[in-house]
Order: sequence, then structure tokens, then C-alpha cells
Amino acid sequence: MQNLHYRSIPDEVIEQANLKADEIKALLAPYVLPLTADQRKGMLKMGERSLSFVDKAFELARINPTLRPAFISVDDLGFDLHDVTRLRGTLSRLQQLTDSVDDTMMVSGSEAYNTALTFYTSVKAAARQNIQGSKAVYEELKKRFPGKLKGDGNKQQAAE
Repeated sequence: MQNLHYRSIPDEVIEQANLKADEIKALLAPYVLPLTADQRKGMLKMGERSLSFVDKAFELARINPTLRPAFISVDDLGFDLHDVTRLRGTLSRLQQLTDSVDDTMMVSGSEAYNTALTFYTSVKAAARQNIQGSKAVYEELKKRFPGKLKGDGNKQQAAE
């Protein structure tokens, strides 16, 4: 069994990373806007193609004031466009970081779970052979084994 996650991240490194994440959160807090799921659902979404449209509309709205409705603020459009453009880079960096943290958690979790399952299977076999002390260990692990749910909602032990 190859172990890809071969060294533990020191607690100090995790603590420093958490502090840095808190710093980033606090730094952006006055400017970022939390949305509800309904707000997100009903909002227009700007992607790569619409970004170039918005950029061109901003440019043309600035140089053609007579074509702009009076209720449109070119300054507000400029602030919005500037922030979305700048935040895309920030979001990309943060997504790369969260992806690598998520991947590391997945690998380490998978390896830990696989090793625990191997141990559980070994203990189960030992309990079947009445090896001293194995029955108590097996019973303790059996209570915590995630198992699978049957159609009626009762637990069905997957490793049984």
C-alpha cells in the first residue's frame, strides 16, 4: 500500500496558515458581500465572454455620454468592473490553494480510512479465530464502523 501523504503538516504551519487566512478574511471583510442562495440564484452572472462585453460597454459609455441613460453611473460601473477584474486574480489564487488543501485532505483521509479498514478486517479475522483480546477490539470498532444504510433505514454492516 503506497502512502502518498508521507509526512504530517506541523501544527505550527497549520496555525500560521489559519492566521494568514484570518488576516485575508479580515482584510477583505469591509468590501466583500455575503449573498444568500436565493440572491445568488437570481443574479446575472458575468463570465469570460460577458466580461469583454462589460469592458467594452464601460469604455463606450464613458466616451458617449449622450447615449447613456441618466440613471446609469459610469463611475459605479467602473468600480464594479475594476473590482471584478481584480478579484478574479485573487479568487484564482485562493481556489488553487483550497483545491490543493482539499486534495491533501482527500489523500490523507483516503489513506487513513483504507488503513483503518485493513486493521478492522484483520481484527475481525482474529476475532473469528478467537485470538486473545481481538473480540473486544472488534466489538469496539464494529460500533463505530460507518456501514451502509439499507432501504428501511437500519444500519447494515458493510464489513460483516
